[in-house]
Amino acid sequence: MKDLLKFNYSWLIAVPFLIILVGCGQKNGGLVKNVSVGEALGTTYSLIYIADEELDYQTEIDSIFKVINQSMSTYIPSSDISKINRGDTTVVVDHMFREVFNLSREIYNATEGYFDPTVGALVNAWGFGPGKELEMNRERVDSLLQYVGFNKVNLTPEHKITKTNPNIYFDFNAIAKGYSVDRIAVFLDSKGIENYLLEVGGELVAKGENTIKKKQWVVAIDDPQMGWERTSKQTVNLKDNAMASSGNYRKFKIDPETGDKYVHTIDPLTGFTKNSNILAVTVVANDCATADAYATAFMAMDLKHSKDILNSDEVLDGYIIYLDDAGEVVEYMTDGFKAMLIK
Repeated sequence: MKDLLKFNYSWLIAVPFLIILVGCGQKNGGLVKNVSVGEALGTTYSLIYIADEELDYQTEIDSIFKVINQSMSTYIPSSDISKINRGDTTVVVDHMFREVFNLSREIYNATEGYFDPTVGALVNAWGFGPGKELEMNRERVDSLLQYVGFNKVNLTPEHKITKTNPNIYFDFNAIAKGYSVDRIAVFLDSKGIENYLLEVGGELVAKGENTIKKKQWVVAIDDPQMGWERTSKQTVNLKDNAMASSGNYRKFKIDPETGDKYVHTIDPLTGFTKNSNILAVTVVANDCATADAYATAFMAMDLKHSKDILNSDEVLDGYIIYLDDAGEVVEYMTDGFKAMLIK
């Protein structure tokens, strides 16, 4: 299956050590490590689920990706979100779209607008989406900001989307990939699978442990200073939670004339790409969609604001790599994240 949903708004950098092992139906001590790997949503995925028999859920997994694409892919003209972006007010959105919409509003409010899926018009204009790239300046940015603001859209009781301006453009790319991992987890739960590690483009959900090796699931977090070289900065144990990471060190554009660097993180409040001292963010939450959205928001907001949210939210844990005033690399971790570290 060729999937067209591409995620340009949030570039994820956490990669599990264990997903480099490929194959299917590897037996050990009466248990079977079932592995499914492939491409979907404009990225790759690796799913490990342990059972007492060899299983093949590839058809069901492909179906999950297909349905999410048809609901929320801005790269598929016939998807629900594409129709809504073109101004179609008759679309009745499915339960997945509604869940993502409602969670987006919740996190939009919690981050005071730094997470905002209506930033799509700006994502396109800056050249990080499927729409036409524009030559950006203060006047152009100001003209596009009128189309940004999740307080300008609503979901009706009839499951239709209303917009205060027909040019408002939804882009769920900073939450939909995490949501897709959650949906696969829900499917495996329905099948009675109690131990799995799921990864889609660096977004992770872990349940139970690696019962074949009698160890917890181990996940590595990339060092943002290594660029395209894959070197881990930290390793953690994941169990019964989700993790997402975001960073600007791989996803950016260089203006061929001026040499200026434009990162993919867009500040929804100013409309400009965000060059800040934040190098990378990792967020741990109960579900991957939430972790995904907050990781994106923390790349756009200032460090103190991100710390305040992490310290006040009992569910979230986080790890932020940033540069201090002297240009030195500093790591900030919540106590909950420190407890997950592998020494």
